[in-house]
Amino acid sequence: MEQDNIQGPLRPGDRAPNVVLDAITQGGKIAIDDFRGRKPVLVGLFRGLHCPFCRRQIAAMAELETPLRDQGIDSLTIVNTPTERARLYFRYHPMPNMLAASDPERVSHRAFGLPNLEFTENEDEWPYKVGMGTMMAMRVDLPGELPEPMNPMAASDFLNNLDGYEVRNADLQMMADGQGQLTGEFLLDRDGIVRWCFTEVPDNGRNLFTSPSRQELMSAAAQLPA
Repeated sequence: MEQDNIQGPLRPGDRAPNVVLDAITQGGKIAIDDFRGRKPVLVGLFRGLHCPFCRRQIAAMAELETPLRDQGIDSLTIVNTPTERARLYFRYHPMPNMLAASDPERVSHRAFGLPNLEFTENEDEWPYKVGMGTMMAMRVDLPGELPEPMNPMAASDFLNNLDGYEVRNADLQMMADGQGQLTGEFLLDRDGIVRWCFTEVPDNGRNLFTSPSRQELMSAAAQLPA
């Protein structure tokens, strides 16, 4: 496994790195520097579309695209799914006006300091390693979708079945070394400086499989410097 950034995720005040990725929802490439000096941008870095929790996080972020745009803020969704596989997904699950990019190598996640969690037999060193016993003791609670709180593996299987999502070879390749990739959302000002973030890293996984509240994100957006 590659070594993740031991400094942890970027924090408010840090300058975001530039990454250049293949676009999914349009042709060509997308770079963080495309926004720098022009517009603030909310950057969402997610696991592959094989992850049902990420599909829900992506949908939640897409719902905020219009209110953010009304405040002059662009959005960029980055997924660990190969370009053609991702394009196929969004063809059948369109999210109007969403700008998305493919990063199967997880270059952007490492650049933003998001660890790739290693699953171990019994060693816990959050957020870099977690024992399977610890993981299986966790409970995901999604009222209205899950019949009861479930461990992450069971919840993932249940939600994939609920969504009718068929895991294909392209997904399996991403899962082979990136299933533990932690996610995050970073709000950058027009100069590319992080002003707010929400990640799965804090407090032994307190934020695992969740999205920031609309109120928290829009409040942060309202405080961006003009």
